[in-house]
Amino acid sequence: MSRRPVDPRAARSRGIPEATVARLPVYHRALLALGESGVRTVSSEELATAAGVNSPKLRKDLSHLGSYGTRGVGYDVDYLIYQIARELGLTQDWAVVIVGVGNLGRALANYGGFAGRGFRIVGLVDADPARVGEQVAGVPVTHLGRLEGLVQSTRATIGVIAVPGPAAQQVCDRLIAAGVTSILNFAPVPLVVPAGVDVREVDLGVELQILAFHEQRKADAAVPALAAGR
Repeated sequence: MSRRPVDPRAARSRGIPEATVARLPVYHRALLALGESGVRTVSSEELATAAGVNSPKLRKDLSHLGSYGTRGVGYDVDYLIYQIARELGLTQDWAVVIVGVGNLGRALANYGGFAGRGFRIVGLVDADPARVGEQVAGVPVTHLGRLEGLVQSTRATIGVIAVPGPAAQQVCDRLIAAGVTSILNFAPVPLVVPAGVDVREVDLGVELQILAFHEQRKADAAVPALAAGR
């Protein structure tokens, strides 16, 4: 049976800051990579380097989990993976429905990394009748008109929105009405949701613009350096 994802507000009530919660998946990914390469213990400096943060910040983050490592030895990799996975809710089985089976939706459905982290794609939904019944990664596409029934029959609590912007809010409202309490939104529009529903916005255009900003900064800094070298 699927269960509700860990509410970030509950984490805050236990004294875990939102910024720490946001970094825990990064530590988890770094630890999995270390474990797969045969590493059994890791120092805070080594783990911080692998995760791209400084070691004082990492030690403070992990202290919120009650994990302080062993002086002179470091952290037990397997145990720390378990601690973080438990805090993130990754030891549960989360049922996920993806709405929108275009290029992005298909890519998400075919991504093999979800299952190993506790996320199970239980439904794919699209408004295009031509796509209904098609199998993507072994999951049949259901028509948008049956969204509510699909959510309720699969007990999905997480919805992924990969539809065009104008349709996103309506899809969001229907997911919530059907019982979804957490939403990952790839549509380039902000969503309005009631209290108790968590939304993560992933705007790929915005992320590229941020990278463009940093590229422009580097280009601007290089101009005086080139001029000085003449």
